[in-house]
Amino acid sequence: MNMGDYVFKLPDIGEGVVEGEIVSWHVEIGDSVVEDAPIVDVMTDKATVTIPSPTSGVVKQLSGDVGDMIAVGTALITFSSDENISIETEQSASKEETPEIPVKIEEETKEEEKKPVQEVVDVVEKISTPAVNIPTKEIIKPIKNNENKRVLASPAVRRRAREAELDLSFVSGSGPAGRIRHADLDAYIAAGGTVTGAPPTSYSTKRTETKEIKVVGLRRKIAEQMVKSKFSIPHFSYFEEIDVTELEKLRKFLNSTKDENQPKLTYLPFIMMALAKIMPSHQECNAHYDDENNIVTQHSAVHLGIATQTDRGLFVPVVKHVEAMDIWQSASEMQRVSGSARNGTASLDDLSGSTFTITSLGRDGGLGATPIINHPEVSIIGIHKAREMPVVQNGQIEIRRIMNVSSSFDHRIVDGADGAALIQSLKKLLEHPALIFM
Repeated sequence: MNMGDYVFKLPDIGEGVVEGEIVSWHVEIGDSVVEDAPIVDVMTDKATVTIPSPTSGVVKQLSGDVGDMIAVGTALITFSSDENISIETEQSASKEETPEIPVKIEEETKEEEKKPVQEVVDVVEKISTPAVNIPTKEIIKPIKNNENKRVLASPAVRRRAREAELDLSFVSGSGPAGRIRHADLDAYIAAGGTVTGAPPTSYSTKRTETKEIKVVGLRRKIAEQMVKSKFSIPHFSYFEEIDVTELEKLRKFLNSTKDENQPKLTYLPFIMMALAKIMPSHQECNAHYDDENNIVTQHSAVHLGIATQTDRGLFVPVVKHVEAMDIWQSASEMQRVSGSARNGTASLDDLSGSTFTITSLGRDGGLGATPIINHPEVSIIGIHKAREMPVVQNGQIEIRRIMNVSSSFDHRIVDGADGAALIQSLKKLLEHPALIFM
């Protein structure tokens, strides 16, 4: 390392972080960077941090590839001031040499202008004159493929051809003995009669390509957490149907009377409020389990993690102290943290501290799932798409709006009866939504 080299070490990002994973480099060796320009994205825990350059200079060395773990305080990038000086010298020298170039160009241009105009015209005429006679569009005609032989086709294909006013003699068949199939007719029609048939779709080409993708960054972190959760936590799942007909009426009414500054209500804020109301009676479900020290911490505060799918992977932003919010506040805060997770502006505080997680599967529907617990929590629920269904009510068949709910619990901490009791309490409040506000 030269005396003029500057080694930048991975700084302390805070929150007790001791190492970070290199997600992506914004610079390469030989690049000239200015102070405060982004140089690398480093992921720590659930947050990805963009680290700016501490100085101006030329990149001499990068310490680590994408996916490598770098400890806080170790070398991250090396800048060379000597190379910077040499580059500046080369740039200044090149600036002194550049005036000669336009002079030569101008002289050449003047020489070209001296040529007779007629010579240029003659050359253009020679180039534009075709060497062979190319048929024009008017003389290109469809070729009858079956002109001298009998057209083989089923009555259904012939009927389609008659209805479309098509001559089957122009269509090549891909079936046995040239038999015209529906696929051949479809291809001919789709191409506007410019093709004479196509092989049936059953003869598709085998696909053998493979693509290798290195698992790094957030995807690697998600994989590690899922393995840890699935292999260390004995899950038990519980499924239930909830009649949200009355909840839907209340939701629509509140949305129709809300102020312009208030957010539009979905089902999630109601579910959040219901969970906050029933948690004092189900504290074993609103807890963390430290399995290394065998300590269960039950929380009176309700900090709800909202699983959010983004372009960068799955994040779990947290709405904290839902028990102290009204329906509008919980909806606004949910939109804020979910939005910050999607656009990459979520802070470490927004992504940590949940005591219970909700994952919404409503967009994709489905009848049930087995949500994986967000370690070190002990409970999670999954919300599925609400749908209209025939339901027996007082001996009569009625159309009701039904929403399926999936749930998983850590069976080391939460007994089956306790997990079921939580879901039944949630069901009662959602089916009689006035109870949420009483």
